[in-house]
Amino acid sequence: MQPNIQQFSKETQTRTLVLKRRMTGSLMLLSLLGLGAVLLAPKANAYDVVKANSNLFEEKYVEQNDHHLKSLKASPDTTLEISENQEADTTRMLENGYDMMGTSEFVSGKIPAELARVYGKKIKADSVLVIDKPTSLTTNMVSLDGTEEGKKMIQEANEENAKNEKTIHYASYWAKLPMPLFGVHVIKLVKASANPSEEGVAQPGLKIIAVIKDSPAAKASIVTGDTLLKIGDVTLEVADDLFAAVKRYQGQAVEVAFRHGDEDVKTTVALNSRK
Repeated sequence: MQPNIQQFSKETQTRTLVLKRRMTGSLMLLSLLGLGAVLLAPKANAYDVVKANSNLFEEKYVEQNDHHLKSLKASPDTTLEISENQEADTTRMLENGYDMMGTSEFVSGKIPAELARVYGKKIKADSVLVIDKPTSLTTNMVSLDGTEEGKKMIQEANEENAKNEKTIHYASYWAKLPMPLFGVHVIKLVKASANPSEEGVAQPGLKIIAVIKDSPAAKASIVTGDTLLKIGDVTLEVADDLFAAVKRYQGQAVEVAFRHGDEDVKTTVALNSRK
């Protein structure tokens, strides 16, 4: 009798949230001077076969948004960095004036990280960060009919499967932003309702998750964790308010109101201008 065999895949969750803070509520992610400040790595739950003349970094690429961000250079010298800490590296890249173009994530056997740089150059990324992590993802087979023949086939298949080491490959692609007018990346906090059927309550202002180094915001001692409330006459409730305010007051010294810890602060910020 032909053994009755079915295949089961063990799902591996690799979703990483850049902001691992204990906050009640959901986050609507926003970013100034290029959307996509905060990364959510896609879920990797399948074993991808490496085919000849293929590039899984390209095949699994997901663009961060529809802004089609790319390097300011016509032919960038794309750099490759082997990374270890996605959260820390994301913050570092944002603070250094980069924004994310997109990501690739998949599970496969070992493949060269250089392939990520090759694709990064193709899409005109200035920098590519790659994280490779071994995974216990396995594809186990079980015999449903309990025959000795079936058990033997299953044992052999699982032993062979265990020999093939699998790796979670994650790559993020980054473009250097133009000189920032203000220089922050923000999120909108929404406090979840106790009733799941009701919408959450939006919190005042925009929470800063990264401040670009040497930007007007940094020079004004505005830091990560502060909450922007107002720029000039513009109250900041959504990302469009921030974009509008920065555009309106570019090249000017403008009063910025924000919350630092438990203290409400007002300071004057000299915004950059751009033609």
